Amino acid sequence: MTFCTPALSGSFKRLGAAASLALLLGACSSTPTVPAGPPKLDELLSQASQAAASGNKEQAVTLWKQGAAAYPAEKAPWTHIAQTRFEAGQYGDAIQAALEVLVRDPNDKLANSIIAISGLRLSTRALGDLSRQNNLSGSLKTESQELAKLLRENLGETVLVPPPAPNVRERERPEPPARTAKKRSKAGKTASANANPFEGLN
Repeated sequence: MTFCTPALSGSFKRLGAAASLALLLGACSSTPTVPAGPPKLDELLSQASQAAASGNKEQAVTLWKQGAAAYPAEKAPWTHIAQTRFEAGQYGDAIQAALEVLVRDPNDKLANSIIAISGLRLSTRALGDLSRQNNLSGSLKTESQELAKLLRENLGETVLVPPPAPNVRERERPEPPARTAKKRSKAGKTASANANPFEGLN
């Protein structure tokens, strides 16, 4: 049976103390990594506004969508997307984004305006195509007439698209009959060329 000498015993103690100190220092030096949270909404909106101002609309929309995903209760990103799509004439996308705004704020006037005007422009385009194809008939025409009536009532107009007011000076100045007939013929051709798709629904 062997026994440690006092010198060896002291060496083991010093070695153990040094190892403990090294472990303690190592634990102190390694700080835990905190996962980074999502960027603040104001930062995303600011970056998107800068991108939009520089003409990079798609990058702006991407940033707004990131903001919408990170902060689903906020309506601001969807408002910017709706405005941008509306200004670009992308009325379907504008309506979808505006509907997202209304989910978060049903009384948002801008979103309701974008939906109303975008819907009218899409309807005007579709009715124009149907009129050119002579397909505006039957139940489709009846329903279109009902919608036109509803729009007239809401707008407070007797016709959906009022004609432009005549110029007072032109009304006061009499013209020769031949020139008047020629003007009427020309005006009729212009009116038929630029026919309003809602005209038949008034």
